[in-house]
Amino acid sequence: MSEREALFEALWEKLKVRLSPQQRMDLRRRFARPLSLAYRRNLRRLAKINGSDKWGAHRYCQHYERHFAHMRTRRITLLEIGIGGYDDPKLGGNSLRMWRSYFPRGQIYGVDIADKSPHDERRIHTFRGDQSDEGFLLSVIAQIGKPDIIIDDGSHQNPHVISSFKILFPLLAENGLYVIEDTQTSYWPAFGGGSEDLRAAPTSMCMLKDLVDGMNYKEFLRPDYVPSYFDMHITSVSFYHNLVFIAKGLNDEERSR
Repeated sequence: MSEREALFEALWEKLKVRLSPQQRMDLRRRFARPLSLAYRRNLRRLAKINGSDKWGAHRYCQHYERHFAHMRTRRITLLEIGIGGYDDPKLGGNSLRMWRSYFPRGQIYGVDIADKSPHDERRIHTFRGDQSDEGFLLSVIAQIGKPDIIIDDGSHQNPHVISSFKILFPLLAENGLYVIEDTQTSYWPAFGGGSEDLRAAPTSMCMLKDLVDGMNYKEFLRPDYVPSYFDMHITSVSFYHNLVFIAKGLNDEERSR
């Protein structure tokens, strides 16, 4: 951490104890834009400036930087499921603003079960709906076009995560990335997961493990096997702690001899 960054951290910590939550939010949003310009290539710093939990509560930004750096200056379309702030329309939106700063030419879209329209700003637009509702998701894609990046940071309920992936991954742009956050809920019964038999429960992690097998479908000694869309269009699955990246492309490598 540089001297300037350390000074910023110290000042912010002093201010936080004196301000109400609403005052902190207002102050953060007032100064986030100019501060973000100074750190637009540093996703970890952008997360802290904008109040995103992708760095701090989690350690996701280092992995996002690894997978997103080559796309940073492109005219990408990013769709994030889950805007934050629960039912309060004014709360949340921190990650959407972080992504807007990191992708200076990107169009940023958010989906949430609650109304988050107060966060609609330049290059940010929100939609209200259920992430497991196929009709709603299809209508979103019809309006924004095929996203280059989809991030599921929504309900984290395993049935919802699985449903959203099966609907949206085929609609992802070629060479796009689909990201699923907080996969720890695969092991929690309250979210439809389980920790006993790790292959039995219909969880998001079970689905993701199956995708890895599917990438190698040409090696199956099963002449009658019919590859799925996912088998033929997933080129890599990268696992990190509670975070998974699925890359889309044409999986057409020849089988081993």
